[in-house]
Amino acid sequence: MPIRIPDHLPASRKLESENIFVMHNQRAQGQDIRPLKILVLNLMPTKIVTETQLARLLGNTPLQVDLELLRVATHQQKNTAEEHMIAFYKTFDQVRDNYYDGFIITGAPVEHMPFEQVEYWDELCGMMEWSKKHVTSTFHICWGAQAGLYYHYGIQKQQLPEKLFGVFPHRVTHRGSILFRGFDDVFMVPHSRHTTVLREDIMRVPQLKILAESAQAGVYAVSTDGGRQVFITGHSEYDPETLDTEYRRDKNAGLPIHVPVNYYPDDDDTKPPVCTWRSGANLLYSNWLNYFVYQSTPYDLNTLARQ
Repeated sequence: MPIRIPDHLPASRKLESENIFVMHNQRAQGQDIRPLKILVLNLMPTKIVTETQLARLLGNTPLQVDLELLRVATHQQKNTAEEHMIAFYKTFDQVRDNYYDGFIITGAPVEHMPFEQVEYWDELCGMMEWSKKHVTSTFHICWGAQAGLYYHYGIQKQQLPEKLFGVFPHRVTHRGSILFRGFDDVFMVPHSRHTTVLREDIMRVPQLKILAESAQAGVYAVSTDGGRQVFITGHSEYDPETLDTEYRRDKNAGLPIHVPVNYYPDDDDTKPPVCTWRSGANLLYSNWLNYFVYQSTPYDLNTLARQ
């Protein structure tokens, strides 16, 4: 089934070229079906890249998805044209009275800062509080996961001695987890971050379950019972070349950066990287949409406020 995205969004042409089923508004309005309403708070600096990455994964399921894009109003975008933001993004004031089947909060390049010093922290806290009554399941990514764990449960992020950078093997540690149904015993996930959350801090919170971990990258997936809140510390949505772009950007800027782990053949950055995480990424988002969103959401989204 297709993903329905705003007409003329740049991701549309890219996804159609990859044979992802994209449906525009005119055709979608003629179908007698209620699509899943998914809201994405895009905090990444490369907005169009992240839009495309998430739309690709959300569109590769049997479910029809209606995608809306959200921005923070308390931060001036520097890397994306304001015309694009005005055309395709809404502010929280425009959606606060709505209800959604799913809500995705992306990562953000602010992990060196204490949460309270982030320019839009208060606005983000308002969105996370709002999600408790207005969203069936919220999916937090990387810094978004750290922010969510801190806001909801007081779990503080911890500085790593060096940047965690590369593609790392993971295992499912909660065997009953439907979020990881169908996963291989070992699956790969990209990470690119300077901070982490500690296993022992999460284990102290009875409402949280650790679903998957990595010996090198630490805790990867955390969920509440029923999946109303899901926290993912890595970047399974990354394109094959995303780490390469980050690596060359930092290397050319003279910043301390090592070759991404398990990424280039023989760690040779003159060779094209090998993508080893695509199937796991598709399965992760498919399982989230199916089990934590579609199977749990009410047909009348307005009833979420009473749950």
